[in-house]
Amino acid sequence: MLKLVFSSSYRGHCLNTVAPRLRVKPDSNSLFDAVGRLTGLTRRSPTNFLSRAFFCSDSNDGSGSGSGSQPVVEVEVKGVESNSDGSDSKASSAIVPTYPRPEDYLTVLALPLPHRPLFPGFYMPIYVKDPKLLAALQESRKRQAPYAGAFLLKDEPGTEPSPSSETEKSVYDIKGKELFNRLHEVGTLAQISSIQGDQVVLIGHRRLRITEMVSEDPLTVKVDHLKEKPYDKDDDVIKATSFEVISTLRDVLKTSSLWRDHVQTYSQHIGDFNFPRLADFGAAISGANKLQCQQVLEELDVHKRLQLTLELVKKEMEISKIQESIAKAIEEKISGEQRRYLLNEQLKAIKKELGLETDDKTALSAKFRERLEPNREKCPPHVLQVIEEELTKLQLLEASSSEFNVTRNYLDWLTVLPWGNYSDENFDVIQAQTILDEDHYGLADVKERILEFIAVGKLRGTSQGKIICLSGPPGVGKTSIGRSIARALNRKFFRFSVGGLSDVAEIKGHRRTYIGAMPGKMVQCLKNVGTENPLVLIDEIDKLGRGHAGDPASALLELLDPEQNANFLDHYLDVPIDLSKVLFVCTANVVDNIPNPLLDRMEVIAIAGYITDEKMHIARDYLEKTAREACGVKPEQVEVTDAALLGLIENYCREAGVRNLQKHIEKIYRKIALRLVREGSSNESVMVQPADAKAEVVDESDHHAAANKADVEVETSVQVDTVQTNDQPKDPKDAAGSRELQETEATKAVEKVVVDTTNLANFVGKPVFHAERIYDRTPVGVVMGLAWTAMGGSTLYIETTQVEQGEGKGALHLTGQLGDVMKESAQIAHTLARAILLEKEPANPYFANSKLHLHVPAGATPKDGPSAGCTMITSMLSLAMKKPVRKDLAMTGEVTLTRKILPIGGVKEKTIAAKRSEVRTIIFPAANRRDYDELAPNVTEGLDVHFVDDYSQIFSLAFEYDDNTMVN
Repeated sequence: MLKLVFSSSYRGHCLNTVAPRLRVKPDSNSLFDAVGRLTGLTRRSPTNFLSRAFFCSDSNDGSGSGSGSQPVVEVEVKGVESNSDGSDSKASSAIVPTYPRPEDYLTVLALPLPHRPLFPGFYMPIYVKDPKLLAALQESRKRQAPYAGAFLLKDEPGTEPSPSSETEKSVYDIKGKELFNRLHEVGTLAQISSIQGDQVVLIGHRRLRITEMVSEDPLTVKVDHLKEKPYDKDDDVIKATSFEVISTLRDVLKTSSLWRDHVQTYSQHIGDFNFPRLADFGAAISGANKLQCQQVLEELDVHKRLQLTLELVKKEMEISKIQESIAKAIEEKISGEQRRYLLNEQLKAIKKELGLETDDKTALSAKFRERLEPNREKCPPHVLQVIEEELTKLQLLEASSSEFNVTRNYLDWLTVLPWGNYSDENFDVIQAQTILDEDHYGLADVKERILEFIAVGKLRGTSQGKIICLSGPPGVGKTSIGRSIARALNRKFFRFSVGGLSDVAEIKGHRRTYIGAMPGKMVQCLKNVGTENPLVLIDEIDKLGRGHAGDPASALLELLDPEQNANFLDHYLDVPIDLSKVLFVCTANVVDNIPNPLLDRMEVIAIAGYITDEKMHIARDYLEKTAREACGVKPEQVEVTDAALLGLIENYCREAGVRNLQKHIEKIYRKIALRLVREGSSNESVMVQPADAKAEVVDESDHHAAANKADVEVETSVQVDTVQTNDQPKDPKDAAGSRELQETEATKAVEKVVVDTTNLANFVGKPVFHAERIYDRTPVGVVMGLAWTAMGGSTLYIETTQVEQGEGKGALHLTGQLGDVMKESAQIAHTLARAILLEKEPANPYFANSKLHLHVPAGATPKDGPSAGCTMITSMLSLAMKKPVRKDLAMTGEVTLTRKILPIGGVKEKTIAAKRSEVRTIIFPAANRRDYDELAPNVTEGLDVHFVDDYSQIFSLAFEYDDNTMVN
C-alpha cells in the first residue's frame, strides 16, 4: 500500500530496504500560501529543516512485515530560507508514485459507498461485510495492487434522497448486476491503506468512470481515468471564484478547529492547493448531502466545480453563523449567572480579608447562638448539649454537602423552639366567666370545667396541662369554644385537625435521614405560638384514619398521656420536649369511634345540643348580630320578630346545633340588604325629577306583594311627602344645600324591614320540617318512643298490626330498616308481650294464633339500638288488648327477658325531642334519674317524668288509666 510516513513518526511500517533518495524542491504557489495562512502551515522557522516521507507497500496484515523486498521511495523535502518577497517554499506534492502507477489500473474492484462519495486526498473508513469482497481486497494487497474503485450508491428507486438511506449492512446484500446498476458512474480510485478485521481504510487518489462490468461476485468493473478539462490558470474569473472560496473557508475555519485539521492533513498528503484540489477540499469537508457532493465529484470543468463548492461553503458559513448565534445566546444566559456567582464569591473573599464579613458557616453559627441566647438559662441541659455538638459539627462540614443542609435545618428547629417560655395565665375566675359568656350561650358543663381548671391553678400557683374531649353533634360550638377558652386563660391558641390522618409522621415527625423531613405537628405548634403552654385544639379526633404509614391513634397515646407528655420525643428533634403545661382540647361527634386506650386518657364532656329556648337566645344575642354586621345592615333598618325566629327554629333548623340556623339568618339578612339597596336606588331616581315635580314616598308593600310574591313584605313606619316649589334658589350654594337636604330626606325615607311569620317563607323558602307528632292520640298498636341521633333527639313511633289469625300461626314480621340489635329487641319484646298477656288475660291466645307486623316509620332512615324494647312490648300489648296507651306518653328503655329496664343514653336529647313534640309524660329507666336531674330547669319544665326499673310499672302507666280522664 502506498502510505506516507514522516520520519518523525516512523514506526517500522516499511521494510528496511530503502531506495535511493530523491530531492524535491517545490515551487512557490500563491494559492497554497493563501490556504496555508489559514492553518499556520507556512509559519515555519526561516532556518533550514529536513523532513522525510516514506512511501511503501505494507503487507497484507498491515503490520509491516512482508515476505519479500518491496520498493520503497524516500523523499527528502528541504526547507529553504524565506524569499525576498516573504513567500516560503513548499513541497509541490508529497505523493510519489511507485510502479505500477495508479493510472495503470483499468480494472478494479467496485466498493459501494452508502453515505458520501470519496474525494481525492481524503481518508474514508468503510466496513466490508461481504467475505468474498474482503478476501479479494486482501489478495490485491498481496499482488502489489492495493487499489479499488469507490463509487457512491444511488438511492433505492421510489425513495427520497437521504444521506443515510441504507445502512452498510444492507449495502452488501446487493450484489452482481443489481449492485452495478445502483452505482454512480463517476467515482474515485482509492488506495487501500489498511485492513483490520472487516474495516478497510481508503485514501482517494483520482476520478474514475465506470465503462463496463467485468465480473459480478465480487463486482469488478473496467474504468477510465478522468482528468479536469483544460483551464487558464491566469483566468480572472477562476481566480476570483477561488479566492472567494478561500475567503469563505477562512471565516468557517475561525469557528471550527476540526476544519483546520482537515486543511493540515489534506495539504500534507496531497501537496499544493491548486484550483481543482481547492474545489474538492471545500466540497469534501462541507456538510452537504451526498448528491451535492457527487455533483462536485462528477464536474470536470474547474470553474463550474469551484462555483458548486462556493455554494456549499456559503451554506456552511450560514449554518456556522446560526450555530454561533445559538451558542452565544446560551452562553450569555449562563455567563450572567456565573458572573454574578464569581463576583459574589470575590466580594465575600474581600470582605473576609478586611474583616467586614464572615463566611456562611460562621454567620450561621452566630445566628443560631444569638437566637438561643435569650433562652439559654431556661433551656434544658440535654438540649444545650445537643445544640453545641451540632454547631461544632456544622463548622467541620462543607457547605456544598447534603449533611450540611440537614444539620443547618436541625439547628434551625432546635433554636427556634420556645424553651422555658410560658405566657402569663389568667387566674381571675370572674373575668374568665365574662369572656366565656361573651362568646357562647349555655355550655354550662364546659364553662364550669374551665373555671375549675383556673381555680386549681390559682390555689397551686401554677397550672398543669389537661386533656379534655368535647363530644356532641355538629354545630354545637365544640371548635369555637376552644378559642374562647384560650382567650379566657390568656393562652396562645393552635388548632389542627386529625380527621382522615393516616400518617404517624404528622404527629411524631420524620426521621432526619429522609429527604424533606419535618417535625410533627406539636413541634410546629410550639414554633408558631412561641410559648410552651398553649391551648391545642385537636379537631375531629373520632375520625382518625389508619394506613400503611402506621396508626396515628397509637401515636397520640404518648401525646395525650399526662404521665408521658412531659418527655414527648419527636422523631425529628430526637430530644425530649415538655408538653405537660399544654392544655389539650379534643372534639368528637361520637366518642364510640375513639379507641378505648385513647379515650381513657381524656376527660369527656358531652354537649347534648340546644333546646328551642337556648337557640332563641343564641340567635338573638350572637348570630343575628354577627350576620347584621357582616351584611352591613344597621339595627334600625331591620326587625326580626321573636315569632319569626321561633318559626325558623321549629320549621327549618331542628338540628341540635346552630350552624344551620346561622346560615338561615345570614340568608335573611342578605335578602334584606338587597331590598334596602334597591329601595335606596329607587329613591335616588325620584330625587332627579324636574323642579316642579312632586315626589312622594308611600307604602308599597301591597304593590310589591302583588307584583312579585317572592319580594319581602315591608312595614312602612312613616310616609314622607316632599314638595318642591317652582322657586329655584338663585345662589349656587343654596342649590347645593338643597340637593344635600333632598339626599338626606331620601335616605331617611328608606323603610324599615320587618320579618315575621307571615313573610318568613319569602326569605328562606318553604318549611323543611313538619310536626314530628303524627297522631293527636295514638291508636291501638301505636306507641311513641324516643331516639337519639347524631343530629340530636327525635320522637319515633312503633306501629304493630295484625296480618292474619289462625290456629298456631303466631309469628312476627319486621320492617323499617332495623339493625341487628333492634331486631333482637323486637324478638325479646314479642316473647315478653306473650308472657305478660298470659298473666293479665290467661284466656287470650292472641300471640299464639296471630301473625304480627311491626314497623318503624321513616323506612329510609337506618335505625338500631336497644332502647326501643319497652316501646315494642307496649305496642304489641296495646294491639292484643285492643286498648290505646295513655295520651301524650313517650317512653324509652332497654328490656331484659326478666322484664328489667336497663339505662339508656342521650337523656337530654330525648327530653328535648319529647318537649318539642308536646309530650307531657315520659318514662325513663330508673338508672337515668341522675342524668335527668342534671338538666336545666327550662328543659324539664312542664314534664311529668316517671323512672321505672321493671316493666310492670310501665304497664300500669300506659294502660291503667281512667278513660273519662283521657278523653277530657
